[in-house]
Amino acid sequence: MKTKKLGASELHVPVLSFGAATFGGGTNFFRKWGSTDVSEAKNLVDIALEVGCTLFDTADVYSNGASEEILGAATRGRRDKVLLATKMGMRFGDAPEDIGTSGPRIIRSCEASLRRLGTDHIDLFQLHAFDATASLEEVVATMNLLIESGKIGNYGVSNYSGWHLMKLISIADRCGLKRPVSHQAYYSLADREFEWELMPLALDQDIGTMVWSPLAGAKLTGKVGRHIAPPDGSRAATDASHYSNAERLWTITDTLEAISLQTGYSIPKIALSWLLQRPSISTVIIGARTSEQLRENLGATEVSLSDEHLSALEKASATRPIYPYWHQVATYAEKNPSAVPLTLVP
Repeated sequence: MKTKKLGASELHVPVLSFGAATFGGGTNFFRKWGSTDVSEAKNLVDIALEVGCTLFDTADVYSNGASEEILGAATRGRRDKVLLATKMGMRFGDAPEDIGTSGPRIIRSCEASLRRLGTDHIDLFQLHAFDATASLEEVVATMNLLIESGKIGNYGVSNYSGWHLMKLISIADRCGLKRPVSHQAYYSLADREFEWELMPLALDQDIGTMVWSPLAGAKLTGKVGRHIAPPDGSRAATDASHYSNAERLWTITDTLEAISLQTGYSIPKIALSWLLQRPSISTVIIGARTSEQLRENLGATEVSLSDEHLSALEKASATRPIYPYWHQVATYAEKNPSAVPLTLVP
């Protein structure tokens, strides 16, 4: 599998990586995603590694730590063959201090994740959500302390706004400390707000983008469409999926269905292939409950879409940007097209 550099880091990551949120099923919410046990997880890791999908992403909150534990067990004995990424920052416990990204909590969370994963280092440690109450100077200093101690190799963020991420980068630069190298963000054909500010920032500051939920919470799997109701009990039929404007979603799925008929590629492969060609994207995180699903999604790297197909997907999924982006497009698109966020429409 092709690899890309993860931002300004030394890490080269596969263009498709494996998301372990389906491991464990330890809560009602995560059971809707999946409840993969250790034996099943080992099989999925085997399949991923066969094709060079070596990066595995999880988080402490996934099934209350069970995802990390199962991923650790599934990769035991082959730690040198995998890259492990995990996240912290969301509520994990009932105490007031069991949420957020204060320095002490970052350290506690890292040490707990190391134990659950059964490893002495985490290749990429990520802040799962922005914490407005935390000192960003303390956050940067703590992450650098963990790097110096060898407990983590690099750090990144997830679900940050552009100005929060830029502020974090600026503080690291001002203090002469290591910057975040990645941003794990939601991005799909169904929801393209990432392009308005976060994509240009990633390109300008060399931040590698890791895409989560690339199939819009199962809305772009081919199991949902204008005349296709999601199967009972499926993720697409539950609140574990993401909502998009219905008519716009049907326009997108109609287009995916048409391209699928023309090319013979499955709908999820087409949706994933579109993402793989987008600027700033280092890796697209895919999940799977079964070996069949995983093999199908891994095949997205073999898809070749024509300019005509790409244009059809652009048209179907385009949306009017919020202010000030529509103003920037109207004012400067002709003068400096390269400075305008991609695919914005007036």
